[in-house]
Amino acid sequence: MRAPVTTPLPESSSPHRTYTERRAAAEAELKRLDDVSARYANLRALVFLAGAAVAGLVLFNRLPKTGWWGAGAAFAVYLVLAVLHHQVFLREERQRLYVQLNERGLARLTRGWHDFAERGERFLTGSHLYAADLDVFGQGSVFQLMNETATRAGEERLAAWLSWPAQAEAVRARQGAARELVPRVEFRQDVCVEARTVAKEKADPGLFIQWAESGPSLTSIRWARPVAVVLPLVTLTLMVLGSFGVVHGRAWWGGVLVQLAVVRATRGPLRAMEEKMSAGEHGFVRYAPIFERVERERFEHPELRRVQAGMQHEGEPPVSTHLKRFSWLYSFVEFKRHQFHPIVHLFTLWDVHALFALERWKAQHAARVRGWFEALAELEALSCLAGLAFDRPGFMWPTLEADGPKVKTVGVGHPLLDEPVLNDVELPGPGSALLLTGSNMSGKTTLLRAVGLNTVLALAGAPVCARSFSVSPLQVLTSMRVKDSLERGVSYFYAEVQRIKAVLDAAAAAKGHAMFLLDEILLGTNTRERQIASREVLRLLLATGAIGGVTTHDLSLASLAEEHGGKVVNMHFRDHLENGKMVFDYQLRPGVVDTTNALRVLRMAGVPVEDTESPSLPNLPSPPGRGTG
Repeated sequence: MRAPVTTPLPESSSPHRTYTERRAAAEAELKRLDDVSARYANLRALVFLAGAAVAGLVLFNRLPKTGWWGAGAAFAVYLVLAVLHHQVFLREERQRLYVQLNERGLARLTRGWHDFAERGERFLTGSHLYAADLDVFGQGSVFQLMNETATRAGEERLAAWLSWPAQAEAVRARQGAARELVPRVEFRQDVCVEARTVAKEKADPGLFIQWAESGPSLTSIRWARPVAVVLPLVTLTLMVLGSFGVVHGRAWWGGVLVQLAVVRATRGPLRAMEEKMSAGEHGFVRYAPIFERVERERFEHPELRRVQAGMQHEGEPPVSTHLKRFSWLYSFVEFKRHQFHPIVHLFTLWDVHALFALERWKAQHAARVRGWFEALAELEALSCLAGLAFDRPGFMWPTLEADGPKVKTVGVGHPLLDEPVLNDVELPGPGSALLLTGSNMSGKTTLLRAVGLNTVLALAGAPVCARSFSVSPLQVLTSMRVKDSLERGVSYFYAEVQRIKAVLDAAAAAKGHAMFLLDEILLGTNTRERQIASREVLRLLLATGAIGGVTTHDLSLASLAEEHGGKVVNMHFRDHLENGKMVFDYQLRPGVVDTTNALRVLRMAGVPVEDTESPSLPNLPSPPGRGTG
């Protein structure tokens, strides 16, 4: 039975309507701001022309000298208008970001999300136990669909959740928190906009955390701090006294020479600290508005309150206050880019004051910086879980079972397909497995991936594509897309053996709390040895207590159902001919398939295979998007 769980949503649906209305509102506000910007531009032009006219009239003696006050006033008004105009520009940029976010939301309701640039390929490793086989990362992956993080730390937290299963308690906490965030579209988008307003690319807090935790940087010139306070005052005093003849008129130059010596003595340590801090700052600590937005939100679920509490310690100002102070202090360091900086630094020892102030900030907050950004990263990852639930209202929140390994589903479908066909799958306890047979392209592999990927989502705390889904904490293990390696001199068969060995080792390490999903194992050897080896591999896996599923075209393996006391269940997919075309319904049925289609597929593809018993068949149709394998 077909159920359009992830079909493109109609305009009357809540996600489509929400994104459409929010995009329209942002576009309307953007148009209004564009009109305001035009008015400011006209006013600035008028004020500038008026000021220039007054200045010209005064210059050519057409107006009295007091007219310079009018020109100065016009210049002051121009500056005020410029500042106000800049604020309009910033508000316009924010509205453009809201338009982009809602366009991305609409794209996730169709196949438009396949064009998203962030695919998470950097998280793919050849040794991972399931990520490559189940499309967790990469083009057309669940990460590409879900990722709406604004920081690199948030992106890494989401990737970690999708890469490793959580325990039942953590999963339930994430579910509860994400469910509260589902309707809070405005809050979730606000956090993204605040981040993207101040950084064109995702900022990485890692360098900033590293700087904050690096310990004191200016210990070797600790003496310079009091000197920087006293010496400029002494120099200024000598200058004043010299002007009144109390001391020699040039005595203050002695103070300047001493200050020059301090500048030279402190230059190395100050430059080293500035370079480390600048690399770590990289705009990220200007994210105080993100924390401020999170601090304003009122949460009900304990998990969200816990995350929010990680950003503020009791009895202290909120994190946004600390980061605003850092930004303010860092602005003094940025003064170094100004052309007058060398003179100001010489006469005031400016850099010593600025960097020691930041050193003091670091000493006060170093122990807490990591916790701030970890809490923000967790909130971003939770928002991604909520976003998936919002965009896919047909998905449901799975149930976590205490005893396992166990997976029981009703109407499970592949979460990345537009129109998945739903099937019921049950692996009720230790040692249970499905042996899937069926013709080519009938849906065997897609079913394994549907069960596997939904299990990954469930144990990350996300909703799943099913009518009902219960699972115990377990490790997903797959062997599906095995590749040989000419560079390493590894054949396909040996690569597959290595993968199966990794699956066996992981199942044993998990003490049976694992689910294996094997697609046509040991194809790289002859039929007789494959049958023997396949039986042995399954025996070893089931002996660990793991559950799982195996696809095969080798019908002789069907006898495993009898050998394992009913724990191994034969299921199959089939196809049939309609008007001379091969048709698949992708429905899982009990028992062993009684037909095959390999010769028909070859002939449909134009391969002249001789088979006198096979009927004449037309050209092979393109497989639909609901499932292959």
